[in-house]
Amino acid sequence: MALLSSSSKGVVVSLPVLLLSGAAFSAVLFFFLFSSPPPCNCPVTPTTAVGGGGGYRSGTGERISTSTEDIEWVKKQIEGNGLHMADNVLRKGINPRTRQQQLQDLLLFKGISHYEGEPTNNHTALPCPGELLIEQHHSNYGEPWAGGRDVFEFLAESAHLTPNAQVLEIGCGTLRVGLHFIRYLNPEHFHCLERDELSLMAAFRYELPSQGLLHKRPVIVRGEDMDFSKFGSGTMYDLIYASAVFLHIPDKLVWVGLERLAAKLKPQEGRIFVSHNIKFCSRLGGEECTKRLNDLGLEYIGKFTHDSLLFNHYEIWFGFRRFRA
Repeated sequence: MALLSSSSKGVVVSLPVLLLSGAAFSAVLFFFLFSSPPPCNCPVTPTTAVGGGGGYRSGTGERISTSTEDIEWVKKQIEGNGLHMADNVLRKGINPRTRQQQLQDLLLFKGISHYEGEPTNNHTALPCPGELLIEQHHSNYGEPWAGGRDVFEFLAESAHLTPNAQVLEIGCGTLRVGLHFIRYLNPEHFHCLERDELSLMAAFRYELPSQGLLHKRPVIVRGEDMDFSKFGSGTMYDLIYASAVFLHIPDKLVWVGLERLAAKLKPQEGRIFVSHNIKFCSRLGGEECTKRLNDLGLEYIGKFTHDSLLFNHYEIWFGFRRFRA
């Protein structure tokens, strides 16, 4: 939904209170206008990005983000149909059930089935656990599942992705964000390293089949300790991102991951995005962090935010690029 926004720390110079001559004043003014800050100083408070209105399109012309016209259209549909928000109560239906009641039915009756005889699973190509069928895992994120779309739009726009791009997510979980990349990208172009078995089961046994995305063949690997060897040595990524993952990983391991991934990021155009904070960097201090990044051929490019389309929320991201091959 939102376009890119960034902010960087400027250069602060203390001047003694003196009456400057015209020439001296010009020299100081020149210094302020043309001095540039170091690439990895800790950023200042971000400016929330604001939607551009036109809706972002990829290099192939394919729409990614929501446009102002899209918003106006759906508002007119709601108004034209005389729709009004009502209290979130259980509606009447054929058999209205809460999620917990649905799960109880699935456990008690071994699934919702009109088939007679045993085993009823003979009619199911890919039997799915009840907990996944009621989408219990959608509540694991501390915020609405729909926010995954917001993250996708921000990252895809920021990295100027086309369907032929190569994307790696570190810790894709149950594919809250990944589903949107998988749908958008060409087959086998979405890669993910995930350590949690239950999350992977939700991804493979529910999300991909239910979304009709099995044919996209995402390369999702169970692993940890920043071991990316199973993705092969030849892939160069347009985008590498980690959403709320580095918060739970020791700083030393984060740097191991960056060292292994730096050479797999496309020079100049490729982007690495990390959400929430970069304490693995700031704890070292600005100069040391910049030095370590430079040693890897990486540089910090800014602090960014994006809004949510459906709920009052914004997320903070920190961007990096590879400045040398």
